[in-house]
Amino acid sequence: MLFWLMIVALVVTLFMVKSLRQQWVTGPVFKWFKNVLPPLTQTEREAMEAGSVWVEGDLFSGKPDWERLYSMALPQLTAEEQSFIDNEVNELMSMIDDFKVVHADKDFSPEAWQFMREKGFFAMIIPKAYGGKAFSALANSTIVSKIASRSVSAGVTVMVPNSLGPGELLSHYGTEEQKNYWLPRLAKGTDIPCFALTGPEAGSDAGSIPDTGVVTLGEYEGKETLGIRLNWDKRYITLAPVATVLGLAFKLFDPEGLLGDKKNIGITCALIPTDHPGVKVGQRHLPLEQAFMNGTTRGEDVFIPLDWIIGGADYAGKGWRMLMECLSAGRGISLPALSTGNAQLSAQTTAIYSAIRQQFGCSLYEFEGVQEGLAQLTANAYQVEAVRHLTAGAIDLGQKPAVVTAIAKYHMTELARQSINIAMDISGGKGIQMGPNNYLASLYMAMPVSITVEGANILTRNLMIFGQGATRCHPYVFDEMVAAAEPDFDSGLAKFEPLLGKHVRFALGNAFAAFGHGLTGARFAHAPKSDANKHHTQQIQRMSNALALCADVAMLMLGGELKRREMLSARLGDVLSELYLASAVLKHFYSRGAKHDEQATVDYLIAQSLYRCEVALKGFCRHISNPLVGVLLKRLLFPWGSSYSPPKDTLKTELALRLCQDKTFRDSITPMCYVGQNDNDPVAILNQAMTAIDELAPLVKKVKAAQHAHTLPRKGSIFQLRDAALAADVISAQQASQIDRADTLRKQVINVDEFDFELTKAI
Repeated sequence: MLFWLMIVALVVTLFMVKSLRQQWVTGPVFKWFKNVLPPLTQTEREAMEAGSVWVEGDLFSGKPDWERLYSMALPQLTAEEQSFIDNEVNELMSMIDDFKVVHADKDFSPEAWQFMREKGFFAMIIPKAYGGKAFSALANSTIVSKIASRSVSAGVTVMVPNSLGPGELLSHYGTEEQKNYWLPRLAKGTDIPCFALTGPEAGSDAGSIPDTGVVTLGEYEGKETLGIRLNWDKRYITLAPVATVLGLAFKLFDPEGLLGDKKNIGITCALIPTDHPGVKVGQRHLPLEQAFMNGTTRGEDVFIPLDWIIGGADYAGKGWRMLMECLSAGRGISLPALSTGNAQLSAQTTAIYSAIRQQFGCSLYEFEGVQEGLAQLTANAYQVEAVRHLTAGAIDLGQKPAVVTAIAKYHMTELARQSINIAMDISGGKGIQMGPNNYLASLYMAMPVSITVEGANILTRNLMIFGQGATRCHPYVFDEMVAAAEPDFDSGLAKFEPLLGKHVRFALGNAFAAFGHGLTGARFAHAPKSDANKHHTQQIQRMSNALALCADVAMLMLGGELKRREMLSARLGDVLSELYLASAVLKHFYSRGAKHDEQATVDYLIAQSLYRCEVALKGFCRHISNPLVGVLLKRLLFPWGSSYSPPKDTLKTELALRLCQDKTFRDSITPMCYVGQNDNDPVAILNQAMTAIDELAPLVKKVKAAQHAHTLPRKGSIFQLRDAALAADVISAQQASQIDRADTLRKQVINVDEFDFELTKAI
């Protein structure tokens, strides 16, 4: 007994006496931490510090704050924004024949370009003081989503000036002189902007751009001026072929010390008129047959004044942080908006086509194989709208959540890709034959553009989501890294020591919580509402604790090597992503009034997310470097074995039938799908045909009754039996005309485009 008391006393003394604690415990841990941690470069630190931490921090830490999420009042569209969507956006869409734009003209009509300039489509993020619209992130997202459902090329054209580029950079960082000159011109459409970052040698690794600027003296407007001599070679630059002002990112050097002692100043952004001597634009790429302007820009020994740096000379070398701060928000608006338009058009059109198109005497949606795809289309349409609203709402609330926007970009583009693939599969030949009446093909062809840009999806999943999440969302890791980067050991240890104690308590708490939830099925986890979603929130809590624990295990065992273990990192990123997606679904459900007809969709999506979380966590345990730790961790997280399964087949059938049979539900989950007002719009024809066929329901009953009474043949649809029904007085002449109209529209839907032999004229 005395021996154990002495041991306890020794341990207590060791932890209570600072000098002993630092010598034997925290000091060695700190030294190990410094050794395993890779050097933290300034570029990496700026990327980590860019943006803010929002609800993803709660999810990563094992502490989802449901009260905070549910009570969060997300901004809504203003009357001005709604009017713009209802009028200007719809008018622009009516002007665009996407097939003609993409396959014949490779450009928009002069009238469409002028309309976009004059009506402020390129000025949505510019402050009103400079003549802009100053629209919210939600409005920006809604406008791009709506346009993209009609024309990807138009969506990209409107998206880019309102995303990362001169307008946003000037608004945030420009000098007053720069703002006063450029912003009104951009707002009026007098100038068309582009922003050049990517080049042949630097794509996803944009921080390694080889383009250079050297501070020197040169001549400008006949006077010797302090400026920069630039050399650049950029590609993939949207709007570059028609741009009148070029935003340029380059590495700035000052070998002669004209600005100070620092020779390598760093990445800098400048604004250059494209008619400036030496600037080359005008050449185009052809991105997957799309018509949006995309091309190259080059410059050799181009001299610009120093005050063309965005923000002036004070912002020399601050370009990377500027870009990261803006991208941390913009990434959550632009491509997610394109994806929403894609996914919702896929859902609406495929549901209607599946109801109208018959094979083997049945509508397509009656086949279970088709129902499985339709269920996923339903879920994806609801999911993208939920994530779009929550993410854009966060930005409107002043957040710049870098991890959330990376999640939104990656998963919404992947959901859109899945949706368009399912739509093409179900549509069969209808989706394959190109022409003015094919509403899917252009979206299908353009899909890889969204997957690739603003951080290629492979990069985003494997490096960014968990890579940034581990440092930005974890409550202690980033501060520990900053402490470890201190050049003075004692100073760093003083900062590190209190963080270490908190970190240990945090990890132990999550370990106990994860095991406890595993044993009890999370039945005692906190749930804010005692309704049909109580179980969902409890299971999300359980997976949140599991993620927090696994993240700490990964960082403890792998240290700096975790950055290179991309497949492990991706799995943990998948868990964080699914937790955010599930939270967005629940928030969306309650924000829309907790409608009963949406509960099945919520159940489907939460089941899907929880199952994916389990698969990812088990994959992490299976592939972690120490197999014994992996086995123990798996037993701790899932003590009774598998806990979750994919959505049930009965749930899939329910979603598919609701999407195809319930117009109110279908329209409510696909609000971004543009439906034209003229008879040449293929989506309008689909909807007209569906309405006309639905209105035949009373006549279908009469015909079926006549079939049972042997007045009409037993086999045949209402369209096939139209003449016999009229002759037998089962229907009237007026009702026969009603059937004829519906049949004409039905045939328009199932028909595909034909061309002359040269494929130059649609027949």
